[in-house]
Amino acid sequence: MLGECQTLLYNFILQVQSSDVWQWRPDPIQGQVPLKVFILALRLLRDRLPTRVNLASRGIITPDVQSCVAGCTDMESVQHLFISCGTFGSLWSSVRSWLGVLSVDPHSVADHFLQFTFSAGGLRARRSFLQLI
Repeated sequence: MLGECQTLLYNFILQVQSSDVWQWRPDPIQGQVPLKVFILALRLLRDRLPTRVNLASRGIITPDVQSCVAGCTDMESVQHLFISCGTFGSLWSSVRSWLGVLSVDPHSVADHFLQFTFSAGGLRARRSFLQLI
């Protein structure tokens, strides 16, 4: 993969007069989310990620170490990490701003997923991109 990346960048010339921009070019034929991203989203929506709360409930870690990895005092659950954590959950407002999407903060992971997925309207490629995010 490194060699492929180097090959792609070999003839690339930086333009001093041009500013950098984020650009995503969806595959117009497939427009699909990569399998590993789909699996992550599926595990996220089913609350099957290895959060500290889930690890403690399975007896893998002790219940006294369930605090969020960000250092806040809340329990590290899927809901907390992706929605309400001051460190990680707050990133979504930056993503929405970057995409130019205006919306309210969701109260659950499922609501958040639906909000991002359906805010794209009917465009399949854009919808796939929002699902990826």
